[in-house]
Amino acid sequence: MAIKTFTEKVHDVTRKIPKGSVLTYKEVARRAGNPKAVRAVGTILSKNFNLDIPCHRVIRSDGKMGGYNRGGVKKKEALLKKERALV
Repeated sequence: MAIKTFTEKVHDVTRKIPKGSVLTYKEVARRAGNPKAVRAVGTILSKNFNLDIPCHRVIRSDGKMGGYNRGGVKKKEALLKKERALV
């Protein structure tokens, strides 16, 4: 069995966020096994273009959106609103 990279773990955690829910970058880092790697999570997700990984469901701990590489913050907000996510 191959050992997963941190990137793969971040993708796995993010892929499992249900529609209408969000996690913080910090929580994704914790669930992926490295609670101090918050910035790494942001970097990993900023390079994600796989539509099966809903990176728009990851937000900052202060409730702000953070970045979104598929159309910017306005697009991220619109997607979360459409999913009726409580942010």
